[in-house]
Amino acid sequence: MPGALITAEVARDLTRDIRSTRGQTVDVIAPFTGQVLHSLPLSSVPDVVEAASSARLAQIAWQRAGFAHRRRVLIKAHDLLLERRQMLLDAVQSETGKTRGQAFEEVFQAANVTRYYALGAASILRPGARRSGIPVVLTTKVDYRPKGVIGVITPWNFPLSLSIMDVIPALAAGNGVVQKADNQGALSVLASRRAFIDAGVPEELWQVVTGPGSEIGTAVTDVADYVCFTGSTATGRTVAMRAAERLVGASLELGGKNPLIVLDDVDPEKAAADAVYACFASMGQLCVSIERIIVQRGVADDFIAAFVRRVSALSIGPAFDYTTDAGSLTLPSQLETTQRHIADAVAKGATVLTGGAALPHIGPLFFEPTVLADVTPEMECFATETFGPVVSVSIVDTDEEAIVAANDSEYGLNSAIFARSLTRARRIASALDSGSVNINEGYRAAFSAVDAPMGGAKQSGLGRRNGPEGLLRFVESRTVARNTGIMALPRTGAEFAPLAGVMTALLVTLRTIRRR
Repeated sequence: MPGALITAEVARDLTRDIRSTRGQTVDVIAPFTGQVLHSLPLSSVPDVVEAASSARLAQIAWQRAGFAHRRRVLIKAHDLLLERRQMLLDAVQSETGKTRGQAFEEVFQAANVTRYYALGAASILRPGARRSGIPVVLTTKVDYRPKGVIGVITPWNFPLSLSIMDVIPALAAGNGVVQKADNQGALSVLASRRAFIDAGVPEELWQVVTGPGSEIGTAVTDVADYVCFTGSTATGRTVAMRAAERLVGASLELGGKNPLIVLDDVDPEKAAADAVYACFASMGQLCVSIERIIVQRGVADDFIAAFVRRVSALSIGPAFDYTTDAGSLTLPSQLETTQRHIADAVAKGATVLTGGAALPHIGPLFFEPTVLADVTPEMECFATETFGPVVSVSIVDTDEEAIVAANDSEYGLNSAIFARSLTRARRIASALDSGSVNINEGYRAAFSAVDAPMGGAKQSGLGRRNGPEGLLRFVESRTVARNTGIMALPRTGAEFAPLAGVMTALLVTLRTIRRR
Protein backbone atom coordinates (compact mmCIF):
# COMPACT_ATOMS: atom_id res chain seq x y z
CA MET A 1 0.00 0.00 0.00
CA PRO A 2 1.27 3.52 -0.80
CA GLY A 3 2.15 5.65 2.19
CA ALA A 4 1.76 9.35 2.92
CA LEU A 5 3.29 12.24 4.80
CA ILE A 6 3.13 11.80 8.55
CA THR A 7 0.15 13.75 9.86
CA ALA A 8 0.35 16.45 12.51
CA GLU A 9 -1.67 14.22 14.84
CA VAL A 10 0.78 11.33 14.55
CA ALA A 11 3.69 13.72 15.01
CA ARG A 12 2.17 15.19 18.19
CA ASP A 13 1.67 11.72 19.60
CA LEU A 14 5.27 10.67 18.92
CA THR A 15 6.88 13.87 20.15
CA ARG A 16 5.23 13.49 23.54
CA ASP A 17 8.03 11.01 24.22
CA ILE A 18 10.72 13.70 24.01
CA ARG A 19 12.04 14.87 27.36
CA SER A 20 11.27 18.57 27.06
CA THR A 21 10.42 21.17 29.69
CA ARG A 22 11.80 24.08 27.69
CA GLY A 23 8.46 25.21 26.35
CA GLN A 24 9.92 25.97 22.93
CA THR A 25 9.38 24.29 19.57
CA VAL A 26 10.92 24.45 16.12
CA ASP A 27 9.20 23.83 12.82
CA VAL A 28 10.43 20.82 10.86
CA ILE A 29 9.98 21.02 7.10
CA ALA A 30 8.90 18.18 4.81
CA PRO A 31 11.54 18.02 2.05
CA PHE A 32 9.05 16.87 -0.61
CA THR A 33 6.82 19.92 -0.19
CA GLY A 34 8.75 22.60 1.65
CA GLN A 35 5.82 22.91 4.03
CA VAL A 36 5.86 22.53 7.81
CA LEU A 37 5.65 18.85 8.70
CA HIS A 38 5.31 19.35 12.47
CA SER A 39 6.47 21.45 15.39
CA LEU A 40 9.18 19.71 17.39
CA PRO A 41 9.52 20.30 21.16
CA LEU A 42 13.05 21.29 22.17
CA SER A 43 14.96 20.02 25.18
CA SER A 44 17.08 22.02 27.60
CA VAL A 45 20.37 21.18 29.29
CA PRO A 46 18.53 20.40 32.56
CA ASP A 47 16.34 18.00 30.54
CA VAL A 48 19.49 16.17 29.41
CA VAL A 49 20.79 15.96 32.98
CA GLU A 50 17.45 14.63 34.21
CA ALA A 51 17.27 12.16 31.32
CA ALA A 52 20.69 10.79 32.23
CA SER A 53 19.70 10.43 35.89
CA SER A 54 16.54 8.53 34.97
CA ALA A 55 18.39 6.31 32.50
CA ARG A 56 21.08 5.57 35.08
CA LEU A 57 18.51 4.36 37.61
CA ALA A 58 16.66 2.27 35.04
CA GLN A 59 19.94 0.77 33.83
CA ILE A 60 20.55 -0.98 37.15
CA ALA A 61 17.41 -3.11 36.86
CA TRP A 62 17.93 -3.63 33.12
CA GLN A 63 21.43 -4.99 33.71
CA ARG A 64 20.26 -7.27 36.52
CA ALA A 65 17.43 -8.63 34.36
CA GLY A 66 20.05 -10.50 32.35
CA PHE A 67 20.63 -11.49 28.75
CA ALA A 68 17.66 -13.84 28.45
CA HIS A 69 15.21 -11.12 29.41
CA ARG A 70 16.83 -8.58 27.13
CA ARG A 71 16.80 -11.10 24.28
CA ARG A 72 13.05 -11.67 24.64
CA VAL A 73 12.31 -7.94 24.70
CA LEU A 74 14.51 -7.13 21.72
CA ILE A 75 13.15 -9.99 19.61
CA LYS A 76 9.62 -8.75 20.29
CA ALA A 77 10.75 -5.26 19.26
CA HIS A 78 12.20 -6.72 16.06
CA ASP A 79 8.78 -8.17 15.24
CA LEU A 80 7.06 -4.88 16.01
CA LEU A 81 9.43 -3.00 13.70
CA LEU A 82 8.35 -5.27 10.87
CA GLU A 83 4.67 -5.05 11.78
CA ARG A 84 4.89 -1.25 11.81
CA ARG A 85 7.11 -0.95 8.76
CA GLN A 86 4.61 1.10 6.73
CA MET A 87 4.49 3.81 9.37
CA LEU A 88 8.28 3.72 9.72
CA LEU A 89 8.67 4.05 5.96
CA ASP A 90 6.30 7.03 5.99
CA ALA A 91 8.27 8.67 8.80
CA VAL A 92 11.63 8.21 7.08
CA GLN A 93 10.33 9.53 3.75
CA SER A 94 8.50 12.43 5.37
CA GLU A 95 11.62 13.63 7.14
CA THR A 96 14.38 12.82 4.63
CA GLY A 97 12.74 13.00 1.20
CA LYS A 98 14.25 9.71 0.09
CA THR A 99 12.46 7.12 -2.04
CA ARG A 100 10.36 4.28 -0.67
CA GLY A 101 13.00 1.75 -1.65
CA GLN A 102 15.77 3.66 0.06
CA ALA A 103 13.60 4.11 3.16
CA PHE A 104 13.07 0.34 3.13
CA GLU A 105 16.84 -0.12 3.37
CA GLU A 106 16.63 1.64 6.73
CA VAL A 107 13.83 -0.55 8.06
CA PHE A 108 15.62 -3.69 6.86
CA GLN A 109 18.86 -2.61 8.53
CA ALA A 110 17.10 -1.70 11.79
CA ALA A 111 15.43 -5.11 12.06
CA ASN A 112 18.62 -6.90 11.01
CA VAL A 113 20.72 -5.18 13.67
CA THR A 114 18.09 -5.74 16.37
CA ARG A 115 17.91 -9.47 15.69
CA TYR A 116 21.69 -9.81 15.55
CA TYR A 117 22.34 -8.26 18.95
CA ALA A 118 19.28 -9.79 20.59
CA LEU A 119 20.49 -13.26 19.71
CA GLY A 120 24.24 -12.66 19.86
CA ALA A 121 24.92 -10.44 22.87
CA ALA A 122 25.08 -13.24 25.45
CA SER A 123 27.62 -15.30 23.50
CA ILE A 124 29.77 -12.31 22.54
CA LEU A 125 29.91 -11.14 26.17
CA ARG A 126 30.15 -14.59 27.79
CA PRO A 127 32.88 -14.66 30.46
CA GLY A 128 35.82 -16.77 29.41
CA ALA A 129 39.08 -18.20 30.68
CA ARG A 130 42.38 -16.65 29.60
CA ARG A 131 45.98 -17.82 29.88
CA SER A 132 47.30 -17.14 33.35
CA GLY A 133 50.75 -15.85 34.22
CA ILE A 134 51.74 -19.16 35.77
CA PRO A 135 49.69 -22.10 34.46
CA VAL A 136 48.00 -24.30 37.09
CA VAL A 137 49.23 -22.08 39.92
CA LEU A 138 47.05 -19.15 38.80
CA THR A 139 43.76 -18.99 36.89
CA THR A 140 42.37 -16.03 34.97
CA LYS A 141 39.01 -15.18 33.45
CA VAL A 142 37.56 -12.07 31.82
CA ASP A 143 34.02 -10.83 32.18
CA TYR A 144 32.20 -7.73 30.96
CA ARG A 145 30.21 -5.00 32.65
CA PRO A 146 28.07 -2.40 30.87
CA LYS A 147 29.53 1.09 30.91
CA GLY A 148 26.32 2.65 32.27
CA VAL A 149 24.67 5.42 30.24
CA ILE A 150 25.56 5.73 26.56
CA GLY A 151 25.22 9.06 24.78
CA VAL A 152 24.09 8.62 21.18
CA ILE A 153 24.09 11.60 18.83
CA THR A 154 22.42 10.72 15.52
CA PRO A 155 22.16 12.54 12.17
CA TRP A 156 19.27 13.42 9.87
CA ASN A 157 20.27 11.49 6.76
CA PHE A 158 19.65 7.89 7.96
CA PRO A 159 17.65 8.63 11.12
CA LEU A 160 16.26 5.13 11.66
CA SER A 161 19.09 2.74 10.84
CA LEU A 162 21.97 4.83 12.23
CA SER A 163 20.01 5.25 15.47
CA ILE A 164 19.32 1.53 15.85
CA MET A 165 22.92 0.58 14.95
CA ASP A 166 24.15 2.39 18.08
CA VAL A 167 21.23 2.27 20.51
CA ILE A 168 20.37 -1.43 20.30
CA PRO A 169 23.83 -2.91 20.96
CA ALA A 170 24.08 -0.49 23.88
CA LEU A 171 20.80 -1.81 25.29
CA ALA A 172 21.69 -5.44 24.51
CA ALA A 173 24.86 -5.03 26.57
CA GLY A 174 22.82 -3.80 29.56
CA ASN A 175 23.26 -0.03 29.27
CA GLY A 176 20.88 2.89 29.36
CA VAL A 177 20.79 5.45 26.54
CA VAL A 178 20.35 9.19 26.22
CA GLN A 179 19.92 9.96 22.53
CA LYS A 180 20.17 13.37 20.94
CA ALA A 181 18.08 13.02 17.78
CA ASP A 182 18.60 15.48 14.96
CA ASN A 183 15.53 17.68 14.62
CA GLN A 184 14.99 16.55 11.03
CA GLY A 185 15.05 12.86 12.00
CA ALA A 186 13.33 12.85 15.36
CA LEU A 187 10.02 11.31 14.23
CA SER A 188 11.79 8.28 12.73
CA VAL A 189 13.74 7.81 15.96
CA LEU A 190 10.63 8.19 18.11
CA ALA A 191 8.54 5.85 15.97
CA SER A 192 11.15 3.11 16.24
CA ARG A 193 11.66 3.75 19.96
CA ARG A 194 7.92 3.32 20.52
CA ALA A 195 8.19 -0.23 19.15
CA PHE A 196 10.92 -1.04 21.69
CA ILE A 197 8.98 0.52 24.57
CA ASP A 198 5.88 -1.47 23.59
CA ALA A 199 8.07 -4.60 23.50
CA GLY A 200 9.20 -4.07 27.10
CA VAL A 201 12.16 -1.68 27.11
CA PRO A 202 11.58 0.66 30.10
CA GLU A 203 10.75 4.21 28.95
CA GLU A 204 13.31 5.69 31.33
CA LEU A 205 16.06 3.48 29.91
CA TRP A 206 16.06 5.03 26.43
CA GLN A 207 15.61 8.79 26.64
CA VAL A 208 15.35 11.08 23.61
CA VAL A 209 16.29 14.76 23.65
CA THR A 210 16.33 17.35 20.87
CA GLY A 211 17.76 20.77 20.19
CA PRO A 212 20.89 22.50 18.87
CA GLY A 213 23.90 20.23 18.64
CA SER A 214 26.22 22.81 20.15
CA GLU A 215 24.05 22.92 23.26
CA ILE A 216 22.19 19.63 23.61
CA GLY A 217 24.78 17.44 21.90
CA THR A 218 27.42 18.90 24.20
CA ALA A 219 25.23 18.23 27.23
CA VAL A 220 24.78 14.60 26.16
CA THR A 221 28.53 14.22 25.82
CA ASP A 222 28.97 15.69 29.30
CA VAL A 223 26.64 13.20 31.03
CA ALA A 224 27.51 9.99 29.17
CA ASP A 225 29.85 7.17 30.14
CA TYR A 226 30.55 6.59 26.44
CA VAL A 227 29.59 8.63 23.35
CA CYS A 228 28.54 7.57 19.84
CA PHE A 229 28.51 10.31 17.24
CA THR A 230 27.68 10.20 13.55
CA GLY A 231 28.20 13.36 11.54
CA SER A 232 30.80 15.71 10.14
CA THR A 233 34.51 15.37 10.79
CA ALA A 234 34.67 18.92 12.19
CA THR A 235 31.96 18.25 14.79
CA GLY A 236 33.39 14.80 15.49
CA ARG A 237 36.68 16.34 16.55
CA THR A 238 34.82 18.55 19.02
CA VAL A 239 32.93 15.58 20.45
CA ALA A 240 36.15 13.59 20.76
CA MET A 241 37.96 16.39 22.60
CA ARG A 242 35.04 16.91 24.97
CA ALA A 243 34.84 13.20 25.76
CA ALA A 244 38.61 13.00 26.20
CA GLU A 245 38.51 15.77 28.81
CA ARG A 246 36.31 13.47 30.91
CA LEU A 247 38.33 10.34 30.02
CA VAL A 248 35.31 8.63 28.48
CA GLY A 249 35.48 6.71 25.22
CA ALA A 250 33.85 7.63 21.94
CA SER A 251 33.10 6.06 18.59
CA LEU A 252 32.84 8.48 15.68
CA GLU A 253 31.60 7.82 12.16
CA LEU A 254 32.50 10.92 10.21
CA GLY A 255 32.85 12.19 6.65
CA GLY A 256 33.93 10.46 3.50
CA LYS A 257 34.92 11.12 -0.11
CA ASN A 258 34.42 7.55 -1.18
CA PRO A 259 36.02 6.18 -4.37
CA LEU A 260 34.82 3.52 -6.79
CA ILE A 261 37.44 1.85 -8.98
CA VAL A 262 36.10 0.40 -12.24
CA LEU A 263 38.60 -2.06 -13.73
CA ASP A 264 38.92 -2.68 -17.44
CA ASP A 265 37.62 -6.26 -17.28
CA VAL A 266 34.06 -5.36 -16.26
CA ASP A 267 30.84 -5.56 -18.22
CA PRO A 268 30.35 -1.78 -18.66
CA GLU A 269 26.56 -1.89 -18.73
CA LYS A 270 26.27 -3.88 -15.52
CA ALA A 271 28.97 -1.81 -13.82
CA ALA A 272 27.19 1.38 -14.83
CA ALA A 273 23.85 0.18 -13.46
CA ASP A 274 25.43 -0.73 -10.12
CA ALA A 275 27.42 2.51 -9.98
CA VAL A 276 24.32 4.68 -10.37
CA TYR A 277 22.82 3.32 -7.17
CA ALA A 278 26.15 3.49 -5.36
CA CYS A 279 26.38 7.20 -6.12
CA PHE A 280 22.81 8.46 -5.95
CA ALA A 281 20.97 6.38 -3.35
CA SER A 282 19.42 8.85 -0.91
CA MET A 283 20.61 11.57 -3.30
CA GLY A 284 24.18 10.98 -2.20
CA GLN A 285 23.33 11.97 1.38
CA LEU A 286 24.93 8.87 2.82
CA CYS A 287 28.28 8.66 4.54
CA VAL A 288 29.34 5.59 2.53
CA SER A 289 27.99 6.57 -0.90
CA ILE A 290 30.37 7.03 -3.84
CA GLU A 291 31.50 10.55 -4.80
CA ARG A 292 34.51 9.64 -6.99
CA ILE A 293 34.59 7.15 -9.87
CA ILE A 294 38.04 6.10 -11.10
CA VAL A 295 37.68 4.11 -14.32
CA GLN A 296 40.41 2.44 -16.33
CA ARG A 297 40.94 3.68 -19.87
CA GLY A 298 40.26 0.34 -21.54
CA VAL A 299 36.59 0.47 -20.56
CA ALA A 300 36.18 4.20 -19.89
CA ASP A 301 34.30 5.23 -23.03
CA ASP A 302 31.72 2.44 -22.80
CA PHE A 303 31.32 2.70 -19.04
CA ILE A 304 30.95 6.49 -18.95
CA ALA A 305 28.44 6.48 -21.81
CA ALA A 306 26.33 3.82 -20.10
CA PHE A 307 26.65 5.52 -16.71
CA VAL A 308 25.57 8.94 -18.01
CA ARG A 309 22.68 7.41 -19.93
CA ARG A 310 21.41 5.57 -16.86
CA VAL A 311 21.78 8.60 -14.58
CA SER A 312 19.83 10.71 -17.07
CA ALA A 313 17.04 8.11 -17.13
CA LEU A 314 16.44 8.02 -13.36
CA SER A 315 12.83 8.57 -12.32
CA ILE A 316 12.74 11.47 -9.83
CA GLY A 317 9.79 12.39 -7.66
CA PRO A 318 8.05 12.52 -4.27
CA ALA A 319 6.18 9.21 -4.44
CA PHE A 320 5.31 7.27 -1.28
CA ASP A 321 5.52 4.01 -3.22
CA TYR A 322 8.16 2.17 -5.23
CA THR A 323 7.70 4.07 -8.51
CA THR A 324 10.68 6.45 -8.25
CA ASP A 325 14.45 5.93 -8.38
CA ALA A 326 15.57 9.20 -6.77
CA GLY A 327 13.99 11.50 -4.24
CA SER A 328 14.73 14.90 -2.79
CA LEU A 329 17.56 16.49 -0.92
CA THR A 330 16.66 16.84 2.75
CA LEU A 331 17.77 20.31 3.78
CA PRO A 332 18.19 23.68 2.06
CA SER A 333 21.81 23.65 3.21
CA GLN A 334 22.45 20.48 1.19
CA LEU A 335 20.92 22.09 -1.90
CA GLU A 336 23.14 25.13 -1.42
CA THR A 337 26.28 22.99 -1.03
CA THR A 338 25.43 20.95 -4.10
CA GLN A 339 24.88 24.03 -6.25
CA ARG A 340 28.03 25.71 -4.92
CA HIS A 341 30.24 22.70 -5.64
CA ILE A 342 28.93 22.37 -9.20
CA ALA A 343 29.22 26.10 -9.95
CA ASP A 344 32.75 26.22 -8.59
CA ALA A 345 33.80 23.17 -10.61
CA VAL A 346 32.30 24.48 -13.85
CA ALA A 347 33.87 27.91 -13.36
CA LYS A 348 37.27 26.23 -13.02
CA GLY A 349 36.92 24.03 -16.08
CA ALA A 350 34.90 20.95 -15.16
CA THR A 351 32.42 19.46 -17.61
CA VAL A 352 28.86 18.54 -16.68
CA LEU A 353 28.13 15.23 -18.42
CA THR A 354 24.54 15.16 -17.15
CA GLY A 355 22.44 16.95 -14.54
CA GLY A 356 23.55 20.10 -12.80
CA ALA A 357 20.20 21.82 -12.31
CA ALA A 358 17.55 22.18 -9.63
CA LEU A 359 14.05 20.81 -10.27
CA PRO A 360 11.74 23.27 -8.48
CA HIS A 361 8.76 22.18 -10.57
CA ILE A 362 8.88 18.86 -8.67
CA GLY A 363 9.65 20.29 -5.24
CA PRO A 364 11.85 22.84 -3.50
CA LEU A 365 14.79 20.52 -2.79
CA PHE A 366 14.80 18.31 -5.87
CA PHE A 367 17.99 18.34 -7.93
CA GLU A 368 19.23 16.46 -10.96
CA PRO A 369 21.77 13.72 -10.23
CA THR A 370 24.96 15.17 -11.64
CA VAL A 371 28.08 13.66 -13.24
CA LEU A 372 31.21 15.79 -13.61
CA ALA A 373 34.34 15.20 -15.66
CA ASP A 374 37.66 17.09 -15.70
CA VAL A 375 37.56 17.74 -11.95
CA THR A 376 40.92 19.05 -10.71
CA PRO A 377 42.43 19.60 -7.24
CA GLU A 378 41.68 23.33 -7.12
CA MET A 379 37.95 22.63 -7.30
CA GLU A 380 36.04 22.42 -4.02
CA CYS A 381 34.35 19.14 -4.94
CA PHE A 382 37.68 17.41 -5.65
CA ALA A 383 38.49 16.63 -2.01
CA THR A 384 35.60 18.05 0.01
CA GLU A 385 32.56 15.89 0.70
CA THR A 386 29.52 17.18 -1.18
CA PHE A 387 27.00 14.90 0.53
CA GLY A 388 24.69 15.41 -2.38
CA PRO A 389 23.90 14.07 -5.87
CA VAL A 390 27.28 14.85 -7.44
CA VAL A 391 29.95 12.40 -8.61
CA SER A 392 33.16 13.02 -10.52
CA VAL A 393 34.61 10.63 -13.10
CA SER A 394 38.33 10.36 -13.85
CA ILE A 395 40.34 8.01 -16.06
CA VAL A 396 43.52 6.07 -15.20
CA ASP A 397 45.59 3.48 -17.04
CA THR A 398 46.87 1.00 -14.46
CA ASP A 399 45.80 -0.69 -11.24
CA GLU A 400 48.53 1.17 -9.38
CA GLU A 401 47.28 4.54 -10.64
CA ALA A 402 43.77 3.60 -9.54
CA ILE A 403 45.00 2.75 -6.03
CA VAL A 404 46.93 6.02 -5.73
CA ALA A 405 43.92 8.04 -6.90
CA ALA A 406 41.53 6.23 -4.54
CA ASN A 407 43.82 6.81 -1.55
CA ASP A 408 44.39 10.47 -2.43
CA SER A 409 42.03 11.75 0.26
CA GLU A 410 42.11 12.73 3.90
CA TYR A 411 39.09 10.45 4.33
CA GLY A 412 38.90 6.66 4.46
CA LEU A 413 35.38 5.51 5.19
CA ASN A 414 34.27 3.33 2.28
CA SER A 415 35.58 2.28 -1.10
CA ALA A 416 34.43 0.00 -3.90
CA ILE A 417 35.93 -2.02 -6.74
CA PHE A 418 34.06 -3.30 -9.79
CA ALA A 419 35.94 -6.16 -11.45
CA ARG A 420 35.49 -9.47 -13.23
CA SER A 421 38.64 -10.96 -11.67
CA LEU A 422 38.12 -11.54 -7.97
CA THR A 423 41.83 -12.14 -7.43
CA ARG A 424 42.66 -8.78 -8.95
CA ALA A 425 39.94 -7.01 -6.97
CA ARG A 426 41.14 -8.49 -3.69
CA ARG A 427 44.71 -7.46 -4.40
CA ILE A 428 43.58 -3.88 -4.95
CA ALA A 429 41.29 -4.01 -1.91
CA SER A 430 44.26 -4.86 0.31
CA ALA A 431 45.93 -1.61 -0.73
CA LEU A 432 43.01 0.76 -0.11
CA ASP A 433 42.98 3.01 2.96
CA SER A 434 39.36 2.66 4.03
CA GLY A 435 37.38 1.05 6.81
CA SER A 436 35.31 -0.99 4.37
CA VAL A 437 35.84 -2.18 0.81
CA ASN A 438 33.01 -3.46 -1.39
CA ILE A 439 33.68 -5.67 -4.39
CA ASN A 440 31.09 -5.48 -7.18
CA GLU A 441 28.79 -3.44 -4.95
CA GLY A 442 28.95 0.21 -3.97
CA TYR A 443 28.26 0.14 -0.24
CA ARG A 444 25.49 -2.31 0.62
CA ALA A 445 27.63 -5.44 0.83
CA ALA A 446 29.57 -4.01 3.77
CA PHE A 447 26.79 -1.83 5.20
CA SER A 448 24.38 -4.76 5.52
CA ALA A 449 26.97 -7.10 7.07
CA VAL A 450 25.92 -6.55 10.68
CA ASP A 451 28.32 -9.28 11.87
CA ALA A 452 31.30 -7.29 10.54
CA PRO A 453 32.75 -4.03 11.91
CA MET A 454 31.97 -0.74 10.17
CA GLY A 455 33.95 2.45 10.61
CA GLY A 456 36.49 4.78 9.11
CA ALA A 457 40.21 5.29 8.66
CA LYS A 458 42.09 8.59 8.60
CA GLN A 459 39.69 11.55 9.07
CA SER A 460 36.60 9.35 8.70
CA GLY A 461 36.37 8.43 12.35
CA LEU A 462 37.32 6.29 15.31
CA GLY A 463 35.95 2.99 16.56
CA ARG A 464 33.58 0.54 14.93
CA ARG A 465 29.86 -0.19 14.92
CA ASN A 466 28.34 -3.57 13.99
CA GLY A 467 29.70 -7.02 14.74
CA PRO A 468 31.18 -8.06 18.08
CA GLU A 469 33.27 -4.89 17.96
CA GLY A 470 30.11 -2.79 17.93
CA LEU A 471 28.97 -4.43 21.17
CA LEU A 472 32.30 -4.54 22.98
CA ARG A 473 32.62 -0.75 22.85
CA PHE A 474 29.72 -0.53 25.31
CA VAL A 475 31.26 -2.68 28.04
CA GLU A 476 34.26 -2.61 30.33
CA SER A 477 36.31 -5.79 30.32
CA ARG A 478 37.34 -6.99 33.77
CA THR A 479 39.98 -9.53 34.73
CA VAL A 480 39.23 -11.85 37.65
CA ALA A 481 42.26 -13.95 38.61
CA ARG A 482 43.00 -16.25 41.57
CA ASN A 483 45.72 -18.32 43.15
CA THR A 484 44.72 -21.98 43.14
CA GLY A 485 46.74 -22.67 46.28
CA ILE A 486 48.87 -25.34 44.64
CA MET A 487 51.95 -23.27 45.31
CA ALA A 488 52.57 -20.06 47.22
CA LEU A 489 54.07 -17.24 45.19
CA PRO A 490 57.36 -15.89 46.53
CA ARG A 491 57.10 -12.91 48.86
CA THR A 492 60.63 -12.48 50.23
CA GLY A 493 64.11 -12.57 48.80
CA ALA A 494 64.72 -15.92 50.46
CA GLU A 495 61.61 -17.35 48.78
CA PHE A 496 62.56 -15.94 45.35
CA ALA A 497 66.06 -17.45 45.37
CA PRO A 498 65.15 -21.13 44.86
CA LEU A 499 62.24 -20.35 42.51
CA ALA A 500 63.98 -18.00 40.06
CA GLY A 501 65.67 -20.85 38.22
CA VAL A 502 62.47 -22.91 38.13
CA MET A 503 60.47 -20.00 36.76
CA THR A 504 63.10 -19.27 34.12
CA ALA A 505 63.00 -22.90 33.03
CA LEU A 506 59.20 -22.64 32.82
CA LEU A 507 59.47 -19.66 30.46
CA VAL A 508 61.94 -21.51 28.24
CA THR A 509 59.68 -24.59 28.17
CA LEU A 510 56.58 -22.57 27.25
CA ARG A 511 58.46 -20.85 24.47
CA THR A 512 59.81 -24.20 23.18
CA ILE A 513 56.37 -25.80 23.01
CA ARG A 514 54.99 -22.57 21.53
CA ARG A 515 52.40 -22.07 24.24
CA ARG A 516 51.30 -18.51 24.68
